[in-house]
Amino acid sequence: MRPVTGTKPVTGAQSGSEALSAAKALPDVTHCDDLVKALETFRDQGPLIERWGTALARRLGGGARLLVAGNGGSAAQAQHLTAELVGRYREDRPPFSALALHADTSSTTAIANDYGVQEVFARQTAAHGRPGDVLMLLSTSGASANLLAAAERARDLGMTVWALTGRPPNPLQLDADEAVCVDAPLSATVQEVHLVAVHMLCEAFDDAVERGEAGAREQQVADAGPGTDAARQAHGRPGAGGRHTGRADPAVGRATPDGPATPGKGQA
Repeated sequence: MRPVTGTKPVTGAQSGSEALSAAKALPDVTHCDDLVKALETFRDQGPLIERWGTALARRLGGGARLLVAGNGGSAAQAQHLTAELVGRYREDRPPFSALALHADTSSTTAIANDYGVQEVFARQTAAHGRPGDVLMLLSTSGASANLLAAAERARDLGMTVWALTGRPPNPLQLDADEAVCVDAPLSATVQEVHLVAVHMLCEAFDDAVERGEAGAREQQVADAGPGTDAARQAHGRPGAGGRHTGRADPAVGRATPDGPATPGKGQA
């Protein structure tokens, strides 16, 4: 039998090289696999996030405020959350008070320049936070010094501290009143699951508002009548005395329906 012309025998080295090239041509889905694995274990956190959403609706509906902070990609996630609360998540509803502390670039850079980076969130927490408010801190490592300082300041003020972190145990998880921890080895995966947590929290919040859990705001307006100070405050606007008056007098401005936060683990 005559050999076929124009062909070369395939050696072992050639076949291995071709197999390697073919493997490289396939998309690397390891990132997707890591995310799927993290989400499988994250499902167990659902009840806690739903409870946060209900508690947050009651607090903010009663006049409290949510402060949120994070560094880098976590800062973007924090601002995503506040945007959903001040704006809306899905259906139209009243706006609620929520501040992403890093978003005030002038204050953040001034504090960093004058007091050091570790104080950028703690000082803003002291300025804006009041008893009954909630501070939510996002960190993939759970070890950021400026977030830990903010958590300590919030506890001193009687605020509740919640944390979204990476793998436990970590310092922020232990310093917070409650924490949702993502068991994933990579920061990118942790941040992606944090976004899922943010959306779950917003959905639970909206469900609670729809059930009337945040009804204190609407009741204030009904009792006070339109155009009054109480009505303006119920819609997130200061009365004639402004927010500084409300801070000094608990009857004007910030209600504390759930009472002050209990100290987190590790707090004397």
